[in-house]
Amino acid sequence: MRRRTAETCLPAIRAAAALIADAFRAGGKVLLCGNGGSAADCQHMASEFVSRLDRRVDRPALPAVALTTDTSVLTAFSNDVGFDGVFARQIQALGRPGDVLVAISTSGRSRNVVLGAEVARGLKMRVVALTGSGAALRGAADVNIAVPSDDTQFVQEAHLAVEHAICALVEGMLFDERGHR
Repeated sequence: MRRRTAETCLPAIRAAAALIADAFRAGGKVLLCGNGGSAADCQHMASEFVSRLDRRVDRPALPAVALTTDTSVLTAFSNDVGFDGVFARQIQALGRPGDVLVAISTSGRSRNVVLGAEVARGLKMRVVALTGSGAALRGAADVNIAVPSDDTQFVQEAHLAVEHAICALVEGMLFDERGHR
């Protein structure tokens, strides 16, 4: 699956990394959203940007926030309003033009992720979608990285490799091996 993903998704992976690197260069940030295993991926990817991916690269922190981590916002909004808008609401609060939303959905159809992407587009944010072969999220994405599978476990495995590749490419685009811009 990783080989097929690399063969079919490499141009989109490179485009996503360039889009994210451009946002960081311009002073923007990355917001990330997803459910379940994709929520964990959001946290993992945000930590790679804030901390670093390659321990040999001593670099400044990059602004990235996983919208999946604030349990008070997640539970209050979901309880009071509904789960579908839980990411859209946070994007309204935190997103700015030029920021990037990384929207992760193995099916590509998670309603709260799709709505978040639509709100991000309305705010003139850029959207990178990581999906399986599902199509709903593609319409709201500037870059769609669609793993060629419908099997959740294989899509999740491929997403982790894609996320690491994006982080490595972004670090390479922004910093030399010593962490200098």
